[in-house]
Amino acid sequence: MASYNFDDRNIHWNKLGDFEHLVYSVLDIDETNKIVDVLFKFAANQQIVLHRHMAHNNTLVIQGEHRLYEPNGEIKEIRPVGSYTSSPPSNDPHREGGGDQDVVVFFSIRGSDGVLYEILDDDLNLLVTLNMQDIIGLYKAQQDIAGK
Repeated sequence: MASYNFDDRNIHWNKLGDFEHLVYSVLDIDETNKIVDVLFKFAANQQIVLHRHMAHNNTLVIQGEHRLYEPNGEIKEIRPVGSYTSSPPSNDPHREGGGDQDVVVFFSIRGSDGVLYEILDDDLNLLVTLNMQDIIGLYKAQQDIAGK
């Protein structure tokens, strides 16, 4: 079977504050049904900030290898391109990153207008939360930049 590369040249990637090794592009927000669709790109051979998913997340790996890490940095799970997962909210802190190339993952975040993610420090202390209103604000800013 032929292998294909995902061409993301027409996607406007955005940086999320000072967080390293990740960029995002919000695709759509359905406020009525509490659904956020977003692309995340995690840098190759890097780990993003420690966090927890506080809402249901469906994911599809579009490019590369999606790696999940324990808080101590050990690999927890490797999801190859084409992998689909459906994960309920969890108190399980983890990091994410790419394999030997940047990974692009489609996230469909569902069912909450409250806290979607908790960002933690290395001692598992809560640093900041991202909620539905935060994502709506990021989406509006992204649309303003694109002139929509």
